[in-house]
Amino acid sequence: QVQLVESGGGLVQSGGSLRLSCAASGSIFSINAMGWYRQAPGKQRELVAGITSGGSTNYPDSVKGRFTISRDNAKNTVYLQMNSLNSDDTAKYSCAAARERVANTARLYDYWGQGTQVTVSS
Repeated sequence: QVQLVESGGGLVQSGGSLRLSCAASGSIFSINAMGWYRQAPGKQRELVAGITSGGSTNYPDSVKGRFTISRDNAKNTVYLQMNSLNSDDTAKYSCAAARERVANTARLYDYWGQGTQVTVSS
């Protein structure tokens, strides 16, 4: 089993920045791809950033150029740097880990964190 614990969420003004962290523990040798998802009330969960075991990243157009995902394998941690935040970014952000090397859909992720709330005030 793998445990994922997110941190770094909070309240930020529009145009501001936040950095989320996700610390993995447990059977981390099984982890390959990792990602960040978000879900706002009344909306579907969406992928906001993914990173493969090789370090390749992918982002949807809605966050491309503003969000950056990175991973520190020595610390078993993945980060999400979020810049130029706006009210549309308000959501609960969850970290996910997959045994697959590439995971572009939620169903491919095997482990999920509890999530951290990000609220952007206008």
